[in-house]
Amino acid sequence: MNNVGTPSNPLRVAIIGAGPTGFYAAEHLLKEKNLSVEIDMFDRLPTPFGLVRGGVAPDHQKIKTVTKAFDRIARKPNVRFYGYVELSRHVSIADLRQFYHQVILTTGAQTDRRLNIPGEDLRGSHPATEFVAWYNGHPDFRDCQFDLSGERAAVVGIGNVAMDVARILARSPQELLKTDIADHALEALRQSSIKEIYILGRRGPAQAKFTPPEAKELGELELADVFTLPEEVELDPLSKKALEQNPDRATLQNLEILQNYAKNKPSGKPRKITIRFLVSPVELIGDDTGKVVKMKLVKNELYATEAGTLRPRPTGQYEELPVDLVFRSVGYRGVPIPGVPFHDRWGVILNDKGRVIDPDTHEPLTGLYTAGWIKRGPSGVIGTNKPDAAETVTCMLEDLAAGKILQPEHPGVDQAEAFIKSRQPLYFSYEDWLKLDQIEVERGQAAGRPRIKFTRIEDMLAALGR
Repeated sequence: MNNVGTPSNPLRVAIIGAGPTGFYAAEHLLKEKNLSVEIDMFDRLPTPFGLVRGGVAPDHQKIKTVTKAFDRIARKPNVRFYGYVELSRHVSIADLRQFYHQVILTTGAQTDRRLNIPGEDLRGSHPATEFVAWYNGHPDFRDCQFDLSGERAAVVGIGNVAMDVARILARSPQELLKTDIADHALEALRQSSIKEIYILGRRGPAQAKFTPPEAKELGELELADVFTLPEEVELDPLSKKALEQNPDRATLQNLEILQNYAKNKPSGKPRKITIRFLVSPVELIGDDTGKVVKMKLVKNELYATEAGTLRPRPTGQYEELPVDLVFRSVGYRGVPIPGVPFHDRWGVILNDKGRVIDPDTHEPLTGLYTAGWIKRGPSGVIGTNKPDAAETVTCMLEDLAAGKILQPEHPGVDQAEAFIKSRQPLYFSYEDWLKLDQIEVERGQAAGRPRIKFTRIEDMLAALGR
């Protein structure tokens, strides 16, 4: 079987998860000059592109143009897309071993980390992941309910997702109308009574995880003023020293923006965003009906660990913040896949540079790989997944050269397709997606919007006459 990867015997690769990482992995494989490869991409949704469609904020259309590059990959004759095919439901890892030499898992980080505080499950307390998926029209979350009838919302977390949530809550209906936000979310946000939004970070301004463009964008909203507290955006001695030793440009830009927000005066806009630092929620407090009405915060201070990183610790000073709605945005974590070793504490697949590792022998499992957030955890931006996928593909090519690949009984393209069809007759091909895409864009153009999304799978099927 040493001739695997030649035109007469192509390398057969299954990529599970058709998000950015899956496409970057495909791209790296396709760029190999002396490799003949056949790639089948699977996704549990009928639509490709993962978080670019279901996670990137609807008012960030420019970021979504990355799908043009993914589209070019998907249209190649040796790449197939099997949408609406779910691992562990329609096909298993054992099934895939019968048809492919190598399998890459790029399923992302599908759930959120918890705060682990009393009151976290009160009504009105939600994971930011659900809100983001809801306003982006993800079919699993389109029927979620968020009570926007109160006046105060808090977003716990200080990354770009937290900024997205705050910004979408603060935007005017006119601003949202220019985006591809899901219709159900547009209507709900049109009726929103939210006037005050808090973004809460447990560390200081120098440790904020959002990027400068996200910080700047908050100050450009039609209906909202943005504020920080002067004492909270002044650098503590430890952060000042760390920044002197490593003058990071993005951190310095963030600090300048945040310190300018401390000088802002109310301009009469109906909504107000306050970014807080060095505070952690320790309890959510509810009313008699079990709905969140306030949040207890503790003031933090930073200390240096032995490794030199700055961590927060509580000072014993507390305050209470009235809130009607809480979103936790303190990180994503991966979901275990049956039959695949998982590191529960880290929330990732057990792996070494992308090779999935057997927890008992600590040896790589032949033919099984991972890339993206499910490999390394939820860090970086979309582009960060490109070198990550390249690292995994390098391991795959090394293993191919060493003959360490699966020996599938049915390595033919048609055999895999017939099997998938037998397990999921309603699967979506890339041609099916292109038809859906055209319909969504045409519906959007008629309304002066980038697109109007299908948010129910049955509607997607009906649109294709299935």
